[in-house]
Amino acid sequence: MSVFHAGSRAVQDRVGVREQADHVGRSVGRGIREVAAAFLELQPLLVAGAADPSTGRVWASPLTGAPGFVRATGPHRVSVAGGRLPADPLATAFATPGTPVGTIALDPRTRRRMRLNGRLRPTARGFAIEADQVFANCPKYLQKRESYEIVPDRRPGDPRRGAELTDEQAEFVSAADTLFLASVHEGGADVSHRGGNPGFVRVDSPGELSWRDYPGNSMFLTLGNLATDPRAGLLFLDWTTGTALQLSGEATTEFGPERRVRFTVRETVETPSALPLRWSAPRYSPANPDEAD
Repeated sequence: MSVFHAGSRAVQDRVGVREQADHVGRSVGRGIREVAAAFLELQPLLVAGAADPSTGRVWASPLTGAPGFVRATGPHRVSVAGGRLPADPLATAFATPGTPVGTIALDPRTRRRMRLNGRLRPTARGFAIEADQVFANCPKYLQKRESYEIVPDRRPGDPRRGAELTDEQAEFVSAADTLFLASVHEGGADVSHRGGNPGFVRVDSPGELSWRDYPGNSMFLTLGNLATDPRAGLLFLDWTTGTALQLSGEATTEFGPERRVRFTVRETVETPSALPLRWSAPRYSPANPDEAD
């Protein structure tokens, strides 16, 4: 499978970074190296993204468990044991063989992240993924959190569903320093990370968000996906209370002196106390731009 499809190539050419993209793209493979397998087994959080086969909506979902709940079971395969939200909007996708799925494992303690995309196969304990793409990203825009604790008596609350952001959700988004972005293309899915100082995501209205697209690895996998299929899912986490806010809608990229992604909200799911993890306060990445500039 080629690293880049037509959408990514179109964005690379528009920005003038095809040569850089080809250089970085050599790091993308199918194999899960020993260092990558060891990294996965240390993580209590995995974010997965896919399109719901029953509705077509794209979502990003958090999966949590004791370290080891995600592990490599072969040179091209990982298994995920449980860890889903009780009312996960991707429940059907996780139970459907052959679903294209993207994942990202992010460790705020070390500011490392790893992405693995492939095809899903349900298992007795969760699901497995046969990898098509495996690669790491640099620590740029990733906030450092020194430690986490598991809150054993924390249980997910009833999900709150809507068609746009409430005032409280808008405040939550405006204060966020991290978001996860799920996107899809023909035959594949991907989840990427976006980070910045609080306020880097702008709530333009209850039904629309936007953020600057900061310089990255030049591959433009996410913006390339959106160029061919605007469906997208966003995930915001409260790193203290464990609340998860999932949004599904469409995203487009505005090119100009300031490249900006604009997201239209179609559906929201907020789950209080969704994650049993409580992280320490962040130390913001020195790469984060000042949004006041």
